[in-house]
Amino acid sequence: MLTFEMIQEAKRALEGIARKTPLDPAPKFGANVYIKSENLQLTGAFKLRGAYNKIRSLTPEERERGVIACSAGNHAQGIALSAAKLGIRSIICMPAGAPISKVEATRSYGAEVVLVPGVYDDAAREAERLTQEHGYTFAHPFNDPCVIAGQGTIGLEILEQLPEVEQVVVPIGGGGLISGVAMAVKTLKPSCRVIGVQAAGAASMYASRRAGRPVELDGVATIADGIAVKKPGDLTFALCQKYVDEIVTVNEDEISSAILALMEVQKTVAEGAGATPVAAVMFGRVDTTRLKTVCLVSGGNVDVTTLSRIITRGLSKAGRLVELTTKVADKPGSLIRLLQIVADSGANIVRINHAREDRHSDVGACIVTMVVETRDQAHICQLEASLTEKGYFLLDH
Repeated sequence: MLTFEMIQEAKRALEGIARKTPLDPAPKFGANVYIKSENLQLTGAFKLRGAYNKIRSLTPEERERGVIACSAGNHAQGIALSAAKLGIRSIICMPAGAPISKVEATRSYGAEVVLVPGVYDDAAREAERLTQEHGYTFAHPFNDPCVIAGQGTIGLEILEQLPEVEQVVVPIGGGGLISGVAMAVKTLKPSCRVIGVQAAGAASMYASRRAGRPVELDGVATIADGIAVKKPGDLTFALCQKYVDEIVTVNEDEISSAILALMEVQKTVAEGAGATPVAAVMFGRVDTTRLKTVCLVSGGNVDVTTLSRIITRGLSKAGRLVELTTKVADKPGSLIRLLQIVADSGANIVRINHAREDRHSDVGACIVTMVVETRDQAHICQLEASLTEKGYFLLDH
């Protein structure tokens, strides 16, 4: 059973091990909005807190057998670093599709990495199999009181850094983070609301809450790999039922926009899971007009190539990047006249393709597809109106 005293004990144990991460105002997201930057934690995510608290609690016999864990990346790094600090062998089962940066970082901390085809839940099954086969000590990433207590230390920090906080918004995957944070916050300040956020493509806790019991999704698909969990734990589900006020979901475009906004506005890098609370605030899932609200940005371990695609998606969602396709006559000067309209509108062409042979093209016409930088959605509408006014028919793409 998890107790508040376990969270307080974890806080003392983590002194000198985990950083006390910043909590700063984020006025561009709202007058009452603050960011708790666990993406600046050692290993780049909050998971170190729960991982170290779990590893330190092992008996000498359990340490001798070695520790095994399953993770999409952040728990893996937390376990690997904690085990290395305490001189314990660690084996980590990770989904084969986990970001390369997370896989390599886990190896760099000294862990033996086993890549498993599928998602987190498939890695969990392989970790359980190896535990039975070799007698390792299993460190669950979320459904464990010691792990949850470690994550709960963030709740204590939030109340220390912003005693007047009235609402905390937290990502949910398996539920370990929000369970610990919610218990800590609600124990010390029952009036403070705790809201969970899930990716719409991996909303297992959201579905479980509606069903009144932990349910397993058929599959999960989201750029927020850190919270791509098919089924929450029974312990975390019970804690969420008791302490969490509400759970909302955000879609992929909204998560991408939040990552982009955090980079531009807060000058900080968040991974998909970490950006979900900000996405919930940005797109009206959480009302911050009256309540002082802390968004817990849980991690920043995002692969650079993935980040590039996310930024592109975020720019499109924000109306700052658009793809337009139209026909032009296959005659000298036709293309430059089209480009002049784009230039006069103040838009900037990033990429262009001019094709004579296309299923949409007529004899004597060409298809031109442009990827264009714009200011916002209003600017896109202005550009499209200018093109239509000059006789250009915009094709669907």
